[in-house]
Amino acid sequence: MANTKQARKRARQAEQRRQHNASQRSMVRTYIKRVVKAIQSGDHGQAMAELKAAQPVIDRIADKDAISKRKAARIKSRLNKRIKALAA
Repeated sequence: MANTKQARKRARQAEQRRQHNASQRSMVRTYIKRVVKAIQSGDHGQAMAELKAAQPVIDRIADKDAISKRKAARIKSRLNKRIKALAA
């Protein structure tokens, strides 16, 4: 348990940040699910539209360090690969 006033404040801030980051990660997962659902339906146009909507969200959350930049790049690459396979 935090003993000093400063440590109590840092604990409070860390908890708020943790909850906010969890919310942001959840939003990214929702966008990813939309892209995957479009891919599974076989609709290339819809999948491209969903990916186009998801990419800036993924990048923005990666910039804020809720997810790592490498993970963001990996997610985008894998989704893009699946969409390209759908078109072929």
